[in-house]
Amino acid sequence: MREKVVGAAVAAMVLLPACANTSAGQAREKTDASVVRTDAGAVRGTVAGEHRIFQGIPYAAPPVGELRWSSPAPVRAWTGVREAVRPGSMCPQVGSDYAQVASSDEDCLFLNVTAPRTPRKNRPVMVWIHGDGALGSGDLSDVRRIATRGDVVVVTINYRLGVFGGFGYPGLRGSGTYGLQDQQAALRWVRRNAAAFGGDPANVTVFGVSWGALSISGHLTSPGARGLFDRAVMQSGEGMMDMLAGSLGEGVPAHPSFAWRTVAEVEGMGTHVAPQLGCEDLRCLRALPVERILKVPQIMNMFQTYAYGSETLPGLPPAEFRAGRAHRVPVISGATRDEHRIFVGLFHDVAGRPVTADQYGTLLRAAFGKAAARVRAKYPIAAYGSPGLAWAAVVTDRMWARATFEQNELLSERAPTYAYQFADREAPMFLPLGTDFPWGAYHAGDMPYLFTEKEVVFTPAQWRLSDQMIAYWTNFARDGDPNGRGLPRWERFDRAARVPHTQSLEPDAIEPVDYAADHNLAFWPAPRG
Repeated sequence: MREKVVGAAVAAMVLLPACANTSAGQAREKTDASVVRTDAGAVRGTVAGEHRIFQGIPYAAPPVGELRWSSPAPVRAWTGVREAVRPGSMCPQVGSDYAQVASSDEDCLFLNVTAPRTPRKNRPVMVWIHGDGALGSGDLSDVRRIATRGDVVVVTINYRLGVFGGFGYPGLRGSGTYGLQDQQAALRWVRRNAAAFGGDPANVTVFGVSWGALSISGHLTSPGARGLFDRAVMQSGEGMMDMLAGSLGEGVPAHPSFAWRTVAEVEGMGTHVAPQLGCEDLRCLRALPVERILKVPQIMNMFQTYAYGSETLPGLPPAEFRAGRAHRVPVISGATRDEHRIFVGLFHDVAGRPVTADQYGTLLRAAFGKAAARVRAKYPIAAYGSPGLAWAAVVTDRMWARATFEQNELLSERAPTYAYQFADREAPMFLPLGTDFPWGAYHAGDMPYLFTEKEVVFTPAQWRLSDQMIAYWTNFARDGDPNGRGLPRWERFDRAARVPHTQSLEPDAIEPVDYAADHNLAFWPAPRG
């Protein structure tokens, strides 16, 4: 809520009463665990059970009007106590078959803070960057369990998505990087305000899944993110990945980078779509109602990328990693055993068009050309039970596993790196996907093990794995080492080892795994530097 001064006379009238009440108000804040003072004003959250939650705290000004497609501006301070008992608006999005969410509100740059109820100073701080680049919000991840069980302060954030976070246009400063800039603004807020919630502003771990992990790989090479976090956890990130033809649906072309584009590319895309929106210049585009932009879903999704070659992201992150220019922070980095099954299930089975044997051959030829027969011999349908599972294994190994292993190799050369593979092939599906497709250890299938998901039902062994994963993640946030009392030992990833250590996370079976052998990485040529 924004307060306005209505005149000097009124200001003078209220000044003395306000001063008289300041000390009493501050005293109440000190004794009321639901009230915390941030650098922009006081907020009142909710105290319940073992936790405190503060929701809908603005960390930047609303990106509306002239601030649409601009760097996040400072939030305007408020007087009094702002209610922080409900999440702020989601950033504009149209939802999908697996996430029935929608928003047309650009005033969306909010974050949420969850902390253990018992007051204590200098708890580790963990900042969660949610996945997907075109939908979602911070509040959709229920972090109460990881906060209380791990004794950490957890911050979840909203950031601009799709065309609002990745749009580019000639002459537009920061083209294609607004989502990344929002995340960095939130991290600066955390450095300034963590102590007020009992967190240690000098001990911040950023963690994210999928698009969130990809974003972290950008921050690891962004000058603006240097010094904003002390550790990083990257879960199933696509930062090092290329994209095979057909991997995200038939007819989707190959690209040397999964989600990074040059500034020239995104500005060219902006020039292409502006006439479709009835505009010839930036002024017109900024004046368009959000609903008008969201009416063209392909425009929302085609900017689900980030641009490099600018102040925010000077170089292509994979190239920066290979050149040894990533920031030196300890990292947990890993993926799931069956990353691509969820995409095959979504694009084929959920759509009512399961992959057939003939279609498997077509997909292989589109992706590998003359090498298709050799790939099919390595991944025969009979070895996987169905053409869809065979195709999922091919893409999991070639795109996801190859990129994840290279990422771990490169990160381990500069800082302590702990590699993992989430391998619970009975992981419950938390998305509303009506099909009996065997999801296995699917992309983002590890999220319910860290967060509270009402839709899932765990076995006792899965609950134990959840407890162990929370302990690993929060131990790492505490001092950069996931190991702790009662946990199976987790060694660092060592590129020089005959078999670099990757921790397999599976119910009652946490142990080292030969990740390269698991995913046939000797079969796939190393990416070109």
